[in-house]
Amino acid sequence: MTADAGLDGGARIGAQLRAARLASRQTMAEVAARSGLTKGFLSKLERDLTSVSVASLIRLCDALGISVGSLFSAAKGELVRNGEYPPINFGGDRVREYLLTPAGEKRVQAILSDIEPGGGGGAEPYCLPTDVEFVLVLGGQLRILVAGEHVLLGTGDALTFPSRAEHTFDVPPGAGPARVLWVFSPALPALPALPSRSPALPEFSHGEAG
Repeated sequence: MTADAGLDGGARIGAQLRAARLASRQTMAEVAARSGLTKGFLSKLERDLTSVSVASLIRLCDALGISVGSLFSAAKGELVRNGEYPPINFGGDRVREYLLTPAGEKRVQAILSDIEPGGGGGAEPYCLPTDVEFVLVLGGQLRILVAGEHVLLGTGDALTFPSRAEHTFDVPPGAGPARVLWVFSPALPALPALPSRSPALPEFSHGEAG
């Protein structure tokens, strides 16, 4: 969920997206039509000149026949030292993210997000092909929309919900920056391509965190 890689130092995915498009033998116009994005936007994205929402990135990967997880530059071992977190790009605006779990770990996946005020996953909700999503706010505030319901989390608050329920997130513009830990179980698959929509949305319920 990273913003413009050229501006914030996040992981660059443009070359990977272009390689996937060429490997699938699709023109930019064909990918644009399949993903619902414009050719001009895709051109900028392939050159790492713009950011993309999580929902749009999922649709784009689906059109390319790849998964979002395949774009992650994972840690090679079990130990990831502070300050050596591998950066990843999971879409979104004004977000830097890092993968904390090693490559090949399929049971669980942990992602650390640093989110600027007003930043987030984008206005369009999305769903993910994992069973459970857990979020812990390490600092600041995070607003999550899950299955049409807004939940505001503060430092130390945690929330668990089904990943296939449509959701998105942001940091309120008037708040300070936020640091957030996300945990998915099982891990996001590297293959096959991610579905853009879930056939059924599980019932969502929560209690007050903290």
